[in-house]
Amino acid sequence: MTMTITEKVAYLKGLADGLDLDKDPSKEGKLISKIIDILEDIGLAVEDLEEEVEAIDEELEAISEDLADVEDMIFEDYDDEDDDDDEDDEEEFDFADLGDDFFEIECPECGEDLVIDESIFDVGEIACPNCGNKFALDLVDEEEEDED
Repeated sequence: MTMTITEKVAYLKGLADGLDLDKDPSKEGKLISKIIDILEDIGLAVEDLEEEVEAIDEELEAISEDLADVEDMIFEDYDDEDDDDDEDDEEEFDFADLGDDFFEIECPECGEDLVIDESIFDVGEIACPNCGNKFALDLVDEEEEDED
């Protein structure tokens, strides 16, 4: 069994009392007696700190458990919906719902469908977020191509 700091200091104090250092008028006896008194104070302070750390640890553990419960309650429905809908979102998304300001084009490099804002036509070039390929936008209207 390991002794605590307070127990070790109490043992030293017992040894000093057995040597009658308190009654010894020598300078060394007084010094050793004062050192033991300081060690006793330090031991008690350390013991108090250990008790406070233990109490804080217990409270932190309880807070952590409560937070985990709150996270479970908040994100449980969100995670379930997210897992179920991730694959369906791409299939169900209708690009026609974007309105007249947006256009769907296909990347000539990787074939990824890109949705762009009409303001990108002013720039004239776009980089595919999927493959990084930069390509110029062809401003020819498909209906005009069909007529030619």
